[in-house]
Amino acid sequence: MIRDVLRQKLADALVARPPNSTARDVRWPAVPRKALAVVGMRRAGKSTLLWQKLSARLKAAVPRDQLALLNFEDERLSGIVAIDLSWLWDEYCRLVPSARDGRSCLFLDEIQVVPGWETFVRRLLDTEPVEVFLSGSSARLLSRELATAMRGRALEICLYPFGFGEYLRHHGQPVPAEPQFITSADRSEVERHFHEFLQTGGFPEAQGLAVADRIQLLQGYVQTTVFRDVAERYQVSNLHALRLLARQLLSQPAALFSVQKVFQDFRSQGVAVAKDTLHQMLGYLEDAFLVVTVPIEAASERKRQVNPRKAYPVDPGLIAAFDRSGRANTGQTLETAVLVDLLRRRAEIAYVRTPQGFEVDFLARYPDGRRELIQVCADLADTAVREREFRALADAAVAHPKTPARLLTLHQELLPTAPPSGVQVQPAYEWLLTPPTP
Repeated sequence: MIRDVLRQKLADALVARPPNSTARDVRWPAVPRKALAVVGMRRAGKSTLLWQKLSARLKAAVPRDQLALLNFEDERLSGIVAIDLSWLWDEYCRLVPSARDGRSCLFLDEIQVVPGWETFVRRLLDTEPVEVFLSGSSARLLSRELATAMRGRALEICLYPFGFGEYLRHHGQPVPAEPQFITSADRSEVERHFHEFLQTGGFPEAQGLAVADRIQLLQGYVQTTVFRDVAERYQVSNLHALRLLARQLLSQPAALFSVQKVFQDFRSQGVAVAKDTLHQMLGYLEDAFLVVTVPIEAASERKRQVNPRKAYPVDPGLIAAFDRSGRANTGQTLETAVLVDLLRRRAEIAYVRTPQGFEVDFLARYPDGRRELIQVCADLADTAVREREFRALADAAVAHPKTPARLLTLHQELLPTAPPSGVQVQPAYEWLLTPPTP
């Protein structure tokens, strides 16, 4: 029965047309004999990204029958095991005699449902001239487990919801090649779309929905993540504490966060949960790509661990879905959008606290060795606010000499005086639309 289903799925996979979708700005590593695995929060578009990779191979003149994308999340495949995958490969080679000519690609979507899949993929990479692409739910295919299961034979691609450029592209808007040189009219249009992006966020299915429908959708994503990707996976019994923790993190984005403080707050509310359990829950929520925490910049690992961290949702759209204040906080959504884009740029991120008590939102270390201090401020019109932000960057520059400093704002700012030496003031949307250094 299972092999009959696999045979039919394979036949369908060799002729299925790729769906229309918005192109994603994703860097695919070019390392031979490695499987490439797409990971990320549910509904961010992982399966669609595999289809886009298949389409790219079609455009590169790879024959359609040498590109097979199979989704294993199918109730008819209940009971499938790794030996069935071996049979599937043999069947594929029987149907397509050219499958071993070095151009074939297997796209295995939701592969984590097959026990022992990793041994099959490792053998395929070791013995067959085929490229393998994987994706899976964050409930079962975590980054650290992927590294263990594949024993260094897989590289991961972390997929996040749409960035601002992808958002514009999805809505049929032009993406400026040089956003710093656009006309005033075009700038006004970009700023309008940027405001909408900060409220809507980047989940593909949330685009174009009425506000109430979008909030319901995003709240459903979070609920599914909390209960399926965390509670079921890790057998969390204290669902009340887990749900409260997730809501607190999402309703207070960009705020300092410590497990000790949450533990005390929960105890005062009569919520019984151990501090170690809260630490575990926080790690689970990060593993599921729902939240991101940023540590303080410190040479000492102990100092990084004992100081509060800053917590962010993985998409600015989640902020409105869990806001309790009744008013939008543009500064929080702007800072979250910048944080997520730093993750897309594969930066190592920390926040900086100066000896004088000032704070800089991000110290980013990029893969090429560059470093950058980044401060985010929605509005610099107020003199006191402007001076505080500049002072924070100046103080941080003392501890991090020769590190460029950037202050990202909501709009293009007309400052009454020039910024301090070494500080670049720039609208955040300009920075978001500027491709990172390869």
